[in-house]
Amino acid sequence: QVQLVESGGGLVQAGGSLRLSCAASGSIFSINGMDWYRQAPGKQRELVASVTSGGSTSYADSVKGRFTISRDNAKNTVYLQMNSLKPEDTAVYYCKVVVTTISRVLVSIDWGQGTQVTVSS
Repeated sequence: QVQLVESGGGLVQAGGSLRLSCAASGSIFSINGMDWYRQAPGKQRELVASVTSGGSTSYADSVKGRFTISRDNAKNTVYLQMNSLKPEDTAVYYCKVVVTTISRVLVSIDWGQGTQVTVSS
């Protein structure tokens, strides 16, 4: 069984920065893709950023140039550095990972408990 724990959210003023972390634990052989999503009140969950096992990254247009996704394979952790935050970045942020378990089964682990990010104007 694999679990995800997100952390690092909080309340910040517009223009500020936060760094989110998502740690995967459990019966992991390797981790493939890692993604950050967010869901604002009354809106659908949206993909914010992705990083492949090879380190290639992609971003939603709304966060390009402000957010940076990275991973630490030794720690089974993905990060999201968020700079120049805007009130519209306010949301609950979730991570999603695709892992190969120790039984060599490919599994998508969708969402931990999420971490709240609130940006005040």
